Amino acid sequence: MEHALTWLPLLGTFLWLAWAGSNEYQKVQAYEAWAAGSDRSKYDIRAVLAQRGHTLTWGKPTRQGPVDLTSLALTEVDEITLQVNGAPVSAGIYVKRGQRIDLVLTAPGNGSHRIPFIEFPMAQQWKKALQESLQALKSASS
Repeated sequence: MEHALTWLPLLGTFLWLAWAGSNEYQKVQAYEAWAAGSDRSKYDIRAVLAQRGHTLTWGKPTRQGPVDLTSLALTEVDEITLQVNGAPVSAGIYVKRGQRIDLVLTAPGNGSHRIPFIEFPMAQQWKKALQESLQALKSASS
């Protein structure tokens, strides 16, 4: 009887891990279907983001597909910045695990939009790519 009671929490942990893994897998499958045809896309547990042409769309991942979707045209964006815990990123910053990382898009008529990221290097790559796209748009319209 003692042995069964000892193993019961371990069994519960394994069942929970199996459910969590299945749940995350379903979210990734829904994201892949949603992001198909995008020029660039990203998935993490905080947000999904896709760029299709000059339009960015982001939202929260769920098993049924992304929800709370927001779209913004790059032509409306004036500035793209990175923030860690709500403060602008300075050169040489060290980002610790668990800090809030946001890609902030500032649009004059729409205010600012925050897109959360888990990994700082990925946020930096997105910032660079979006700035290049924005620069190309501005130079093409001049």
